[in-house]
Amino acid sequence: MTDFDDGPDRLADLLVEAGALTDPAWEAAVRAVPRHAFLPETVWVRDDDPPWRSPYGPDTPEWRDAAYADYALVTQVDDGESLGSDGRGMYPTSSASQPSLVVRMLQALNVTGGETALEIGTATGYNCALLCRRLGDKAVTSVEVDAALAQQAREKLSAAGYEPRLVVSDGAVPVEGGPFDRILATVAAKSIPAAWITQLAPDGMLVTPWGSDHAGHWLVRLTADGTGAAHGRILDEAPFMWLRSQRSHFGTWRDHVDVDAPMQAGRTKLDPRAALGADGSGRAIVIGTLVPDLYQRVIREGDEFTVWVYDAAGSWAAADYVPGASEWVQSRYGPRDIWAEIEAAYAVWESAGRPEGDRIGLTVTADEHRLWVDAPSRVIGEGLP
Repeated sequence: MTDFDDGPDRLADLLVEAGALTDPAWEAAVRAVPRHAFLPETVWVRDDDPPWRSPYGPDTPEWRDAAYADYALVTQVDDGESLGSDGRGMYPTSSASQPSLVVRMLQALNVTGGETALEIGTATGYNCALLCRRLGDKAVTSVEVDAALAQQAREKLSAAGYEPRLVVSDGAVPVEGGPFDRILATVAAKSIPAAWITQLAPDGMLVTPWGSDHAGHWLVRLTADGTGAAHGRILDEAPFMWLRSQRSHFGTWRDHVDVDAPMQAGRTKLDPRAALGADGSGRAIVIGTLVPDLYQRVIREGDEFTVWVYDAAGSWAAADYVPGASEWVQSRYGPRDIWAEIEAAYAVWESAGRPEGDRIGLTVTADEHRLWVDAPSRVIGEGLP
């Protein structure tokens, strides 16, 4: 007997009470799969010296109390090689996802039984075990890019009695065994890989976090239409780590912006507040999609502030917000005129009727992404690669 014997039931009760777990079949899976059995010996928790994270093992409250709580746990830092000489890590590179988000994504798959599923990102193996419990081992293929994480997951899945097909590969490329009725990505994509669309069966469904560094992470559900395209709507927020090939820059904004560099000065009629992202607005989603590789930093001083926007590749811009003004000081540096791109994207959002996120959808083909309002025929802006 261990302290965890009633853990799965406690977790299921917690998720049901919170309204996150509503499907009886997935509830049965949560009650049957022990989450703690898939956690590694070490998890990393943010400490009092940011951005560092300290390691904690199963004999600590940080590990044990979180095993059956509704928390995401960082299970790998710095791609497995801690940057700190004292064992601490800086950059989270794999995690055990928050259980409420796990079950929301599983339920979004709309499975009824008998479907085949491809999971992108095996990580700890817990999510894979839930899929196996619901669909059967032979119906589940899971892909993990990190060989060490894949081996840990393989061992833990086997110990728990599950034998899905596990593949060590970049999840952004095709795997054998398709097409699949369902594809579930447990990593976020800024640009949804073509393989995720081409591997979908007719009427197949893809559930994935998608978004941008500007607008944040959003859960989307796309359904294949049989012509090589998949269409769907934004469902909810879904914070996840990006695909390794689409990661954000490391370091701070000052590593990519030289505030003392000579900048080309100008003025803008676009209120600098319009450039603020990660607020859940349709405006931020459109700007973050139409202006690639967009990051921001806001420096406040009372009611005034400066919004810095940059691409981590040598271009940046700044706009000074002053309350009550009709135009604002703006300056730029580098080969890209990032502020002009933001102005153009904002104009696209305005011309589309200023839609909020609940009206915005996404179409993805092997060649492009298209945003739309209310219906796939009402495209916002141009198709994106």
